[in-house]
Amino acid sequence: MPTLLFGSLLVCFAIGVPIAVALGVATMLTVYTSDTFGLVVIPQQIFNAMNSFPLMAIPFFILAGFLMQEGGISERLVDFAKSIVGHLTGGLAMVVVVTSMFFAAISGSGAATTAAIGSIMIPAMVAAGYNLRYAGAIQATSGALGVIIPPSIPLIIYAIAANTSVGDMFMAGVIPGLVITLSLLIASYVVARRRGYHGTPERASFRQVAQSFSRAILALIMPVLVLGGIYGGVFTPTEAAVVAVAYSLVVGVGAYRKIRLRDLPTIFTKSALTTAIVMIVIGTAGLFGFLLNILGIPADIASFFLEANFNVVLFLLVVNLLLLIAGMFIEAAAAILILTPILLPVATELGVDPVHFGIIMVVNLAIGLITPPVGINLFVAAQIAELSIVKISRAVVPYVAILFADVLLITYLPFLSTWLPGILAGE
Repeated sequence: MPTLLFGSLLVCFAIGVPIAVALGVATMLTVYTSDTFGLVVIPQQIFNAMNSFPLMAIPFFILAGFLMQEGGISERLVDFAKSIVGHLTGGLAMVVVVTSMFFAAISGSGAATTAAIGSIMIPAMVAAGYNLRYAGAIQATSGALGVIIPPSIPLIIYAIAANTSVGDMFMAGVIPGLVITLSLLIASYVVARRRGYHGTPERASFRQVAQSFSRAILALIMPVLVLGGIYGGVFTPTEAAVVAVAYSLVVGVGAYRKIRLRDLPTIFTKSALTTAIVMIVIGTAGLFGFLLNILGIPADIASFFLEANFNVVLFLLVVNLLLLIAGMFIEAAAAILILTPILLPVATELGVDPVHFGIIMVVNLAIGLITPPVGINLFVAAQIAELSIVKISRAVVPYVAILFADVLLITYLPFLSTWLPGILAGE
């Protein structure tokens, strides 16, 4: 059965079948040819995979992201970031990084972050003399912060797959997200010094910074509201997602007045379609994971690593390489649901904290957003910059190396992921 399961899955991948469909087809073929199960197990396990209260947070965070994306916050965040770092060498590239960090804390999506900020900043960078390929590459890379800095859909999915706290995963993503932001800012400065990319002629005054901050304050409050509410015990992560939707509506419709009532059906439709895609992946990946457990594959893999006397350093290096490759071909949600049941038992057996391991997984898979052939951020940035995928892929190679260096730092310095959740939990 394992041969049929993985063989059919690889065939589906090879001929370009969507991930969710490939997982479903491979599992259904295996179940159909088995004498152990009846076909009734297929709808049962798909339903069980999606029948989770914490999963209700996903559609609400997706909707909140769309509302904030359409609510006119991009320009305000860009102006605020310009007032802070725009005068520095490579200032516009730094604005891309800082604004993407802010927007990531609102949207929870790499593609949304790339589209919302890139549509403003890529043309602005080119007009200021930046190389077009470089502008597209820095924007695509910065957009990857959307799945690392909370609230993040992949962090929610991992928390459910690993049976850990969504709140802990959110807080664990804060410092790694800041580490990656800092590394991208340093890289932007180095590149700008070498290529002669200067900042804005004048440094913003304190008054200008204050004014731009006041214009962006409503957008910046949302992540504080969400995370503060969760850790303050005011509401659960799922309830926090509902609060985020309500807040986004108030900001977009009432405060910024960028969303009209007639725009809401379109926004709701986009959110529903995105949610449906994610939930189909979750359902079929849950079915696939059920069959893996029945076949004993996770236990066999765990036994292999333990009997081979892998120490934790070597195991995590192998995991990083595996996740880096998987992220190139498999969408993050599917990769998390497939690989977590296989790798997490080994990690915990070797003493790796499940929250730390989740951050390792998500940051690795974030690199997949900027690596072909699946890298969605590349496609979004290429479309905005009117570049071919080949050209922007070449430009993004140095940033893949930077992010992988960040991954190794986050992997072997676990306190970067566990310190903040531990402090907030009173440990």
